[in-house]
Amino acid sequence: MIRLLDPMWLLALVPVAALAAVYIWAQFARKRIAVRFANASLLAKLVPKIPGWRRHLPAGLLVIALALLVGGMTKPAVDVEEPQERATIILAIDVSLSMMATDVEPNRIDAAKAAAADFVAELPEQYNVGLVSFAGFASVVVPPTKNRAEVTSAINGLTLAEATATGDAVFASLQAVQQVMPDATGQLAPARILLLSDGYRTAGRTVEEAGEAAAAAEIPVSTVAFGTDEGVIELDQELVSVPVDREALAGLADVTGGDYYEAFSAEELRAVYEDMGSSLGYRTIAEDVSQWFVGTAMILLFTAAGLSLAWTSRLT
Repeated sequence: MIRLLDPMWLLALVPVAALAAVYIWAQFARKRIAVRFANASLLAKLVPKIPGWRRHLPAGLLVIALALLVGGMTKPAVDVEEPQERATIILAIDVSLSMMATDVEPNRIDAAKAAAADFVAELPEQYNVGLVSFAGFASVVVPPTKNRAEVTSAINGLTLAEATATGDAVFASLQAVQQVMPDATGQLAPARILLLSDGYRTAGRTVEEAGEAAAAAEIPVSTVAFGTDEGVIELDQELVSVPVDREALAGLADVTGGDYYEAFSAEELRAVYEDMGSSLGYRTIAEDVSQWFVGTAMILLFTAAGLSLAWTSRLT
């Protein structure tokens, strides 16, 4: 889809439309004058019989060409995907007690660990990967690194704890991103947070606050709602329902420009990570296509000039 990077130039279509209107008015005016003051039979013998469409075609092409030139001035662009040479990925995993629910085989946490380890292994070598875990509080388990073995070992060593601090997980991830050294130009690598959770926030800062902070930092947060609404865990010899807070996770992804996913099984979670991994390798950039507008306009202008010379021996 084409979008305009400098749409203010569309105002230049006003004089183009005015020119077309003046031309049409002039044709009607000329016809009235000719009929009023000329002998019709004599006029028919003196004036070459040029079909009306031929007489107006060069002018029509001129107007279209001018409109296309205006279009070129608006800097039309299309979104294209460009491979990213480097990036920082922060994987934030919920380790609250609800992750021991067995509605996902063998249980939520083991399925999450296996899928996350596979995901890390498939990322491009030049990417930095960090790990954040969160329950009652969030902590950076592994700062962004290219050492995949270190991240995988940390994933496998995750243990469960009480409460769910989803908002704090985003803030901890944002801090982890800042630990990556900028490149030679002083620019940080593009960053994205991938957050997996299975329950409602019960501690720490709100998800809304976290979303605002990530949006301000221009770091998308893609979220995965993992598990089913039938999930239960046993606490103090009682069964406790642990449904997934899909609304909050979807809102977090939406406000930060990330993607939202739902996974109800280990297989679906692996598919989600595979989809995210394929999208992480590219970034969307605006490619200027104004040259196509200008080029087409030039062709129409030369065509209009050539037709006018061929049919009337004039350029006007």
